[in-house]
Amino acid sequence: RCTHPHPSRATQPPAQKKKKMACFANISLAPPDPILGLAEAFKADQSERKLNLGIGAYRTDEGLSKIFNVVQEAEDHFAQHPYPKDYLPIHGHAGFCELAAHVIFGSDSPAIANKSIASAQAVGGTGALRIAAAFIKRFLYSPSVFVSNPTWGNHIKIFEDAGLSVHKYPYYDSQRNALNMDGFLSALNNASEGSVVVLHACAHNPTGMDPTPEQWESICQLMIDRKLIPLFDSAYQGFADGDLDVDAGAIRLFARRMPELFVCQSFSKNLGLYGERLGCMHVMCADQETAGRVLSQVKPLIRAMYSNPPKHPAVLAHFVMSDPERARRWKKELSDITDRLRMLRRQLREAIERNGTPGDWSHVTTQIGMFSFTGLTPSQVKTMVNKYHVYMLSNGRISIAGLRAKDIDYLANAIHGAVTGGTSSL
Repeated sequence: RCTHPHPSRATQPPAQKKKKMACFANISLAPPDPILGLAEAFKADQSERKLNLGIGAYRTDEGLSKIFNVVQEAEDHFAQHPYPKDYLPIHGHAGFCELAAHVIFGSDSPAIANKSIASAQAVGGTGALRIAAAFIKRFLYSPSVFVSNPTWGNHIKIFEDAGLSVHKYPYYDSQRNALNMDGFLSALNNASEGSVVVLHACAHNPTGMDPTPEQWESICQLMIDRKLIPLFDSAYQGFADGDLDVDAGAIRLFARRMPELFVCQSFSKNLGLYGERLGCMHVMCADQETAGRVLSQVKPLIRAMYSNPPKHPAVLAHFVMSDPERARRWKKELSDITDRLRMLRRQLREAIERNGTPGDWSHVTTQIGMFSFTGLTPSQVKTMVNKYHVYMLSNGRISIAGLRAKDIDYLANAIHGAVTGGTSSL
């Protein structure tokens, strides 16, 4: 409890009695974020062989952050042709929001044609999720949210911080390194009507395992039958198949068959705008009138959080997406990145198997996207970090996107040493 000086002592000279405040004295030290804290530990490590495979950010083969050519072109253009630095409206850059909806729902989307999508620019994909969480808490009658087990580490924090009850549905079978479809469907079948189900649109984080098109059909039908509300987290569109349209397939399936859903969209990865914080939150409604009312209620939530979103990343993205030729080159860059990720996966699996490391390592190449869910145990991960200076999440996730070709053999040897408990050929 905050303690203040007793009134009878308030007139004592400062030299005799110093006023002390204890409002913050009992605040405990929070644990470091499991991902960002890992980055700090990596920076402090003095080893020349250290590898940071924890943070989900794409790196070139030189280990540098990727700046898309089309984004650099946009930066160069606006350096020569500055735009006004006025505030954006509460819901953001209207042109960007419109094009973002086209990217995720498809230009032939009936919902776009009917103007039944309420879209608001957000501070990254995380901001989009936080807006959605606040909206769910305030307006939905059954504020229960289901997330996959495992899921991105921040999902649970975001929804619980908004005051929502969070539950987990089975997703990954660690024994088979495969999707636990039976457990997934069983959990959804037992969920209360009106519950919100968080679905990874593609390149599931952390497992890299996505449902097949046929499995998505089954999930969609069950959610229709049980009257559940989908919330798609689209953080990696373009990083799974390498095609924006293919990677939006699950969202477009649900949008065709269901009247309402949420989409939280990030451009951190697929435009390389990590630090710019660009996202969009879409609420697909049954009709245009409902979408208007929804957006009118989203705006006060945003106003209370951060008033309005940053202008610069939206201007950059609009510049890229609004021109067909620049959009084509953007998509080509994404395709090239995905091809490189597949190559790295193939080379890593070959190196692990060449070492004779015990176990089935086929999942390294069957998984997709930026991450590989290696199957390493927490104790093996500790060995990777403490002995081999390979920084990764305790659940065994590594970022393929942070791997350089020259480090593959070192990583494979470290995995062999951690799995066998012996000395690897490092």
